[in-house]
Amino acid sequence: MKAGVLYAKEDLRYEDINKPRVKAGEVLVKVKYTGICGSDIPRVNGDASHYYPNVLGHEFSGVIAETGEGVTGVKAGDRVSGIPLIPCLQCEDCRRGNYSLCRHYSFIGSRQYGSFAEFVAVPEKNVVKIDESISFAQGALFEPVTVALHGLYRLPYQGGGNVAILGGGTIGLFTMQWAKIFGSRKVGVFDISDERLELAKKLGADAAVNTLEEGFIRKAKAVTESRGFDYVYETAGNTATIKMTYELAANKGRVCFIGTPTKELTFSVEEWENLNRKEFALTGSWMSYSAPFPGKEWELTAHYAGTGALRFDDSFIYKIIPLSRIHEAFEMYKIPGAVKGKILIDSEK
Repeated sequence: MKAGVLYAKEDLRYEDINKPRVKAGEVLVKVKYTGICGSDIPRVNGDASHYYPNVLGHEFSGVIAETGEGVTGVKAGDRVSGIPLIPCLQCEDCRRGNYSLCRHYSFIGSRQYGSFAEFVAVPEKNVVKIDESISFAQGALFEPVTVALHGLYRLPYQGGGNVAILGGGTIGLFTMQWAKIFGSRKVGVFDISDERLELAKKLGADAAVNTLEEGFIRKAKAVTESRGFDYVYETAGNTATIKMTYELAANKGRVCFIGTPTKELTFSVEEWENLNRKEFALTGSWMSYSAPFPGKEWELTAHYAGTGALRFDDSFIYKIIPLSRIHEAFEMYKIPGAVKGKILIDSEK
């Protein structure tokens, strides 16, 4: 089969490799689309790959081409979205159902060959069936959608509260949609891009605030009658937005960091005093799994995508690039700000 094989930093080749053989308990997926994740970029354009040669790609959709011995949950011809984490199921965290914290996990597309290829073999539990009404492009976005829902669940979220989403990227806009689906009173999205803020309003945000505007904190709090937000989700991993959470949280509010920072950051005494005086709760979020594996994050994503309650706007996808030109996709990321949305790799071209 054809695959995009990474041999070294910036050495990504489209070439023939052996088609994977299906073992007992596994399925072979004929890949349709794979999204390029932010974690793939330093692996190709930097030195972050776990080994070489490697086949990356973990945000994928496709069709079951073959099933191994003992597989009963899916059959050849089923349309599926891929679930990349392979937990050991034996460590203390796995036994508690905290699969994202597994100590001995594997991961499709980083620790073992992934979906930047025509076919990928995965355990049966690592696919979720998708309805005919869900496109393969939408199916390839399931992984970031589940990351958003897992972040929502990291707080004891209840309907009726006011919610702030810091960052209007793909995960931020899906976090906003989950907050609406589960009964928020009002949701405000914060970003520096008017284009992303307009999209947020199109998808249901009650308020869209440009954080470059003078006095935006006051404007934002006006949405909540100056109380602040009951739930604050930071999805950008940016120093500025991380610090904003402290100002936007209400007294006794709750804050979750979903975004991954790439720079060291410090807090002033005044900034940290916000946490003490407001007594808000602060936590983080990692990946998108719960018990029983893979969890309600994946089950509910498939359900609400099928009902149409989760909206997949066309602008989420920046470009679709054939697998034969996969190296061109990663060249785009070398220009800061050039990629505005998700790039999908089409494994059938």
